[in-house]
Amino acid sequence: MRIELGDGYLVREFRQSDLASIVEHANNSNVARNLEDRFPHPYTAKDAEEWLARIRKQDPVTNFAIADPDQVIGSIGIQLLDDVYRCTADLGYWLGEAFWGRGIATRAVRAFTAWGFQSFDVTRIQARVFESNPASGRVLEKAGFIFEGRLRQSAIKQGVVLDQLLYAILRHEFEAQTS
Repeated sequence: MRIELGDGYLVREFRQSDLASIVEHANNSNVARNLEDRFPHPYTAKDAEEWLARIRKQDPVTNFAIADPDQVIGSIGIQLLDDVYRCTADLGYWLGEAFWGRGIATRAVRAFTAWGFQSFDVTRIQARVFESNPASGRVLEKAGFIFEGRLRQSAIKQGVVLDQLLYAILRHEFEAQTS
């Protein structure tokens, strides 16, 4: 899988050789504070090795690298839900702080959403962001996602109970935006 984002950025499969750049960009408290606790901080080479091993076992593969020509600078993926929620996928992403504010995350979310709808039989892709991370909400809105609501006091991060903001896009909405 390879999705060109422009300006040399792309979404692609992870490689074992990505380990050092994953650690370089993931080991950042400003990145970790906006993600679930399963994304560790500090982020070590052992954490990157475990992540790459987990990705190799995925079937289908649903997590990919955001990269420039030289290195991994982030990650994007979906979790396919099951049971009565099988029409929905949860989207997650992160980008190294040195690359914030360049539109890379928005391009990655938009392109990856297209790939998700093309690759899986889902009617909805959704994402939750902490209320303390409005930049991520702006990324989703610029990528065509719609704010659906506030999940009050639904998460705890670093000992603080937070609201989460729910964004989603439906397949037919995405298709209308891209036609």
